[in-house]
Amino acid sequence: MTPEIFYHNFRDLALLKIIEADPDVSQAALAAELGISIGTVNGLLRQMVTSGLIEVKRASRRKLRYIITAEGRAVQRTLLEKYLQQSFQLYRLVRQEVKDLLKGLNDESGIHAVRLIGEGDIAEVCRLTCLENHISLTDEIDTPALIVDGLDIRIEQL
Repeated sequence: MTPEIFYHNFRDLALLKIIEADPDVSQAALAAELGISIGTVNGLLRQMVTSGLIEVKRASRRKLRYIITAEGRAVQRTLLEKYLQQSFQLYRLVRQEVKDLLKGLNDESGIHAVRLIGEGDIAEVCRLTCLENHISLTDEIDTPALIVDGLDIRIEQL
């Protein structure tokens, strides 16, 4: 089974990173950190053991230790590379979308300032793109709003 087929999302990367940081981590702590059930964590760990990505050793009578194998480290590197590639692809797409919106705004009405409405990483990319394109950010209510709602980015004018 290839890593591309078996590892269909980055939850596995997060799981491996947590185990790497703390091999004695409990399944309850893994579940809390990942936002999934303990049963799901147990299933993921079993799949990783079966695939040879981690080994489980008994640290004490009631405590397990998870050890990432060489194959597990290779999969971890592959997943990290894919995560970074997808993250940068999303970054470039968001930047281009914002540039196009700003260009249209500037071409149509010569506006050089917007209100940024939204929070999070996508909003931060929008903020940086505005500044790089010499579009000031303001709180003035009469300026157009660059609205960030998840991946929906739009300009609303008054």
